[in-house]
Amino acid sequence: MNIFAIILTSIIGLLQIISALHALLYKKDPRASWVWIIVCLLLPPIGPILYFLFGINRVKLKAKKIKWFWPEVIDKDLILTRDREKLDKAYFRYFVIPPDFHQLAKISDSISKFPLLSDNKVEILYNGDETYASMLYHMRQAKNSIFLQTYIFEKGKIGKEFVSVLTQAINRGVDVKVIIDGIGEYYALPRIGNFLRKNSIPFTRFLPPRLYPFSPLINLRNHRKILVIDGEVAFTGGINIRDKHILGSNNKKNKIQDTHFKLTGPITLQLEEIFLKDWFFCTGERIKIPRPLPEPKGEAICRSITVGPDDDLNSLTILLVGAISLAKEYIYIMNPYFLPTREIIGALQSAALRGVDVRIVLPQKNNIPYVHWATRNMLWELLMYGVKIYYQPPPFNHSKIFVMDGFYSIIGSANMDFRSLRLNFELVVETFCKKLATQLTQHIKNTIEISRETTLHEVDSRALLTKIRDSICWLFTPYL
Repeated sequence: MNIFAIILTSIIGLLQIISALHALLYKKDPRASWVWIIVCLLLPPIGPILYFLFGINRVKLKAKKIKWFWPEVIDKDLILTRDREKLDKAYFRYFVIPPDFHQLAKISDSISKFPLLSDNKVEILYNGDETYASMLYHMRQAKNSIFLQTYIFEKGKIGKEFVSVLTQAINRGVDVKVIIDGIGEYYALPRIGNFLRKNSIPFTRFLPPRLYPFSPLINLRNHRKILVIDGEVAFTGGINIRDKHILGSNNKKNKIQDTHFKLTGPITLQLEEIFLKDWFFCTGERIKIPRPLPEPKGEAICRSITVGPDDDLNSLTILLVGAISLAKEYIYIMNPYFLPTREIIGALQSAALRGVDVRIVLPQKNNIPYVHWATRNMLWELLMYGVKIYYQPPPFNHSKIFVMDGFYSIIGSANMDFRSLRLNFELVVETFCKKLATQLTQHIKNTIEISRETTLHEVDSRALLTKIRDSICWLFTPYL
């Protein structure tokens, strides 16, 4: 063996040891740590390279440099204070929250950078038909600003209409800013970014893949959906900008059902801040906008909660476990990608054993088959403890809804899988509101009526080859 081969072998061996030690020291999940250690040690030199590309969280280091800030609010009110001591003293004096939900409010207060805000209105929008009509209407009325953030922005019929309305807004002096995800943009070609640039619409890409300067962060995506207009009207939920979400005029087989939400009241300022923080993350441009305090609009008490592989890691898991553990009557979940963490599985099992009515609605035909297969492999853990699982017939339902006990809801962009809970940047809005919870509960009940309930016997009766396939997919749960 010549000297060059010896040096190369030594370097590869050193990289194997360094990458394996890094996984041992910095991976929080023992399963993920074991997987990466084995990959690094047994697959030279590919293992260390894969770990460098997918295993190291560089976003957290950058995120620590970013300070959260409120857009400058004129006529400040106590409910917007960032002073925790003052907020705690006024906590339940300002908010009419039933005592059964006080502990849940305290849990979310400990994990969110934002305070609870009262006097909001949350309206449900079904599918792209209602969502896009409402979005475009308010964008056409915009006087000062339009801030749009989405994961997938296709250059289809509806995408072109959005670009046209944004262009018109710019021409009348509105401040327009758009954030698109660097990987989500590739879901449809030609890429929407080139079309935005052609129309002189200010936009930025979140962690785009590139060779120079090299960006290895292709596994960390921004999955948030935010639209804020003049700081007064905001939208969030599960709907991207693509023709597939328009059911009325879509005869294609791959159309998508979904729910989105229109928010008015003080909560809009929180969504605007999250957008501005992401804009700063992408561009380095820090923006503070003087805003009058939005007028009271409704009875909903809301709080934004950000999720991501930075300081927000595990925030949604903690919130969900807390909510499930405090439920007394029922928990209804509608989610397209259901691969919960061990903590969430345990909480759901415990809730069902306590007599809580736990129902989960999943799509019968998933647009990502291997996620469906992996989910099938773990459903027995819930079914055997009394959790009810339903499969909704097509078209594919992309909704993300959590509602419990007729008063509490979690809405937003997050799925209940490892990618949303640990890798993606997500946004959810927790809402204490009887009206919204009642509407969402009825929506899920109506869906259950046309759905098929699966059983433990059905899951156990899968063919051997099917079980092997599902088990293999389940092994990759942390990375699906």
